[in-house]
Amino acid sequence: MDGTAAPPTSTQEQQKEGGATDGRYGVLLYYKYAEVPDAPALAAFYEARCRALALVGRVRVGPDGVNATLGGRMAALEKHIEEMSSNSLFDGTDFKLASCEEPVDERVARECGFTSLSVRLVKELVTLCSNPSLTTPEISLAGRHLSAADFHSVLQSVAGTGSYSEASAEKNEVVVLDARNLYETRIGKFHVPNVETLHPEIRQYSDLPLWIDEHSEKLRGKSIMMYCTGGIRCEMASAYIRSKGEGFENVFQLYGGIQRYLEQFPDGGYFDGKNFVFDHRISVGSLKDNILGTCLICGSTYDDYSSRCRCTHCRILVLVCSTCQDSTKEYVCELCLRNGKPCCQISVRQDGQTETELSESSAFGKPSITNKVLTSSAPMSNVCGAYSFSQPTRGEQLKKLRILCLHGFRQNASSFKGRTSALAKKLKHIAELVFIDAPHKLSFVYQPNSDPCSDKPSPLSFTTKPKFAWLVSPNTSCHTEQDWKIADATFDPLQYQQQTDGFEESYAYLENAIAQDGNFDGILGFSQGASMAALLCRQQQKTCGSPKFRFGIFCSGYPAPVGDFDSEPIRLPSLHCFGSTVGHDRQIAKRTSADLAGLFEEDRRSIMEHDMGHIIPTRPPYIDQVKEFLRNFM
Repeated sequence: MDGTAAPPTSTQEQQKEGGATDGRYGVLLYYKYAEVPDAPALAAFYEARCRALALVGRVRVGPDGVNATLGGRMAALEKHIEEMSSNSLFDGTDFKLASCEEPVDERVARECGFTSLSVRLVKELVTLCSNPSLTTPEISLAGRHLSAADFHSVLQSVAGTGSYSEASAEKNEVVVLDARNLYETRIGKFHVPNVETLHPEIRQYSDLPLWIDEHSEKLRGKSIMMYCTGGIRCEMASAYIRSKGEGFENVFQLYGGIQRYLEQFPDGGYFDGKNFVFDHRISVGSLKDNILGTCLICGSTYDDYSSRCRCTHCRILVLVCSTCQDSTKEYVCELCLRNGKPCCQISVRQDGQTETELSESSAFGKPSITNKVLTSSAPMSNVCGAYSFSQPTRGEQLKKLRILCLHGFRQNASSFKGRTSALAKKLKHIAELVFIDAPHKLSFVYQPNSDPCSDKPSPLSFTTKPKFAWLVSPNTSCHTEQDWKIADATFDPLQYQQQTDGFEESYAYLENAIAQDGNFDGILGFSQGASMAALLCRQQQKTCGSPKFRFGIFCSGYPAPVGDFDSEPIRLPSLHCFGSTVGHDRQIAKRTSADLAGLFEEDRRSIMEHDMGHIIPTRPPYIDQVKEFLRNFM
């Protein structure tokens, strides 16, 4: 959870400390592997000081160190460096500070986490692999650091244009290994004449150990020159390689990553293209003007990720030029194509409009399922409407997406179905919503009537439908037969912070429901239901390796104070919907919903902020964003 230190009480105080009213804008990246004696206290310090300096970005604090990416005024960032450098924990830390333009595209800045500050406690700074059977290597095994100048000299020597021998290797014994993801490599990478360069082409960092295992013979007995964006990914990856023992001892890594290399060699040196970065800048280039990337659709030269186009199936970033973006919104990355995922074709109708079709019928080319009432022990109800789609290839209808819907605290499936009837109607051609009651039945509560002359009925003079919860407070009494009780106090918008019990029962209950009728494509949760949906996906990922859903929609949610959301993000394409400013949702604060979104994989999550209350908006443009998200999975 985030630190609890209170932020400054006024904008004036922030401006005074951080120079927020003038000065250049900048970005600061740094990490430090070291034993942290009191991680919660350090996280609280970050929370307080970064807010005082009006900094935004991400800070992750674990027992093994700190990883930070921050943005703000240069004066404030320099002040932050000064403060952290005074702590002996950060001795020898490479603080990478660069001036840049302020974020101009709010959508990109929000997706990169550069509109607010997020400080989180994690189990480990970088999760090398999500496989629980794989032992995490000791960071002390990490490869030898080479400065940008030394790294360059080694490459120069091996390429035949220099005499440096730091790697103690002949030309045929050196291999360059990129530790980054596929979409990063597509716009920039090292190219050294006469040297083999290996690009694993992985979707995410946790896929790297498997690639190393499968290609170990390419690495055995070689001097391995590793690089990544800023250096942190090479630390654990190089340790993993060296943990293999004999034949894998000579591993060297570029200290400070590509960022430091381009600072040392502004003409690019042996690096071609642009360095992909995880902030609002998107990428940073050299004095070279060469473009390595190509448009996924037409193959034209292109390397701009600012449009944030993503693969329909796995949601990684793809390069699509502006012309092709106008033609289709459906994209399939090369990795999914290799794995047999259907590709989208662009066709032009007689009216001149373009439309996309799946090139194969695939599993979604079957007729839609018929509506039915599920008869499991988990009570559910269905919502769906008439079905009408333009015919895809081979003349078959596409199946509508089945979405499991989890209601909020003190609601039930029936009331949530009623509250979302407008949503169901507008999604009737796309999705079938399936509702389920939570397992914890709650007592009815009421405020006593202080007016003896009032004709308002007493609570026992009428009946109402049962109310349920996914998570409850430790002192909550859940009965088979519901009763009435006087409310302990007026409504407390922070009551969810005390709801720490009941997860195990709810998890088993939902797993049973899914097992009985498990053909759900996605999950949707509202308020406490969104919190439970995230917990469910996290637990499925820990138990099974990945969530059992293809996507999730989380509305006005919050990170439940249950268990531990470790450093491994939830690997699920997700849409997060919540109020855009303070007061738009008086029950769940914007920052709290943003914290929930931060638990999901950054490259696969989308944020939809609205100007309404504690609801799921169904008017344009919000419903259009929901439809666009869902069509990625049709």
